[in-house]
Amino acid sequence: MIAGPQPPPGSRPVVVVPTYNEVASLPGLLGGLLALRAPPDVLVVDDNSPDGTADMVRGHPDFGRRIFLLSRPSKMGLGSAYRDAFQWAILQGYTAAVEIDADLSHDPNDVPRLIAALDAGADMAIGSRYSEGVNVIHWPLRRLLLSIGAGLYARLFTGLRLADPTSGFKAIRREVIERLDWGRIAVDGYGFQIALHFYAQRRGFRLVEVPIVFTERRSGCSKLSRRIAFEAFGLVLKLAVVRMRDALLGRPRGMEGSGSQAQARGEGEPPAIRHQ
Repeated sequence: MIAGPQPPPGSRPVVVVPTYNEVASLPGLLGGLLALRAPPDVLVVDDNSPDGTADMVRGHPDFGRRIFLLSRPSKMGLGSAYRDAFQWAILQGYTAAVEIDADLSHDPNDVPRLIAALDAGADMAIGSRYSEGVNVIHWPLRRLLLSIGAGLYARLFTGLRLADPTSGFKAIRREVIERLDWGRIAVDGYGFQIALHFYAQRRGFRLVEVPIVFTERRSGCSKLSRRIAFEAFGLVLKLAVVRMRDALLGRPRGMEGSGSQAQARGEGEPPAIRHQ
C-alpha cells in the first residue's frame, strides 16, 4: 500500500517512462507527449544508462517543469522502476499514472484515450494489442506467436479477463496505486504487468481494455531475455496457486474491496525512491 497527500480536484496524470539506453528514441517520445493538446507531466526513471539518457533528460528545455527524472544507481528491473515511480507520483499528488515504453512502440497519441477511459469510470485502462484482432506492426511471426501464447497461458492459469494480459501500456487511477498490496507484486521483469493486472482484478477494481496499434521499436534492442521469460512463466504458476487457494478457502473475487470503496490494506511498499 502507498499513502500520500490527497491531490487537488481535477485530472492530473503523470506519464512514467522507464529507461535503460534509450537516448535515441526518448526525444521522439517526449516530443510526442508534450505536443498533445493537454500535455501531461513526464517522469523518466533511468537506471544509470551508460548511453547518457539521464543527461539528455536533464538538458531538455522542459526539465523541472513538465519533465522530471528519477535517477537510480544501476539496472534494477522494470517492476522496481514502476514501483518507485508510483510512489513518487502519489507523493507529488498526481491523480493517475500512465505506463509507456520509451522505444516508441506505444503511440503517445493514445495516452489521452487511456486517460479518457479513467475519466469514464475505469480504475485501470489497458492499451490492448489483441482486443480487436491482432494490431501489431513489424513483429516477426515467432515474436507474435510468443506474445499471443503468453497471453493465453496467463489467462488460462490466472483467470485474468483480458485479451492482452501482458500489456505494458496503461493508465492507472491513483486509488489503485494507493490500495494495492505492493509486497505481493515484487516482480522486476515483464511478469510485473501480469501480477499487477491479477491483483488489481482480484481486489475488485474495474479493468478495461482500449484498442491500440503496437509498433516494433524503432531503435535499440529489446530488453526481453530468456531469464525474464522464465521468471514470468514461473510467476503465472504462483498466481495460479493463489487463485486455487482462495477458491478452496471460499474467498470470492474482490474480497478485499471494490474500486474507491476498497479498504486500505497491505504490508509492502516500494523501496525508497531516489530523487534527481
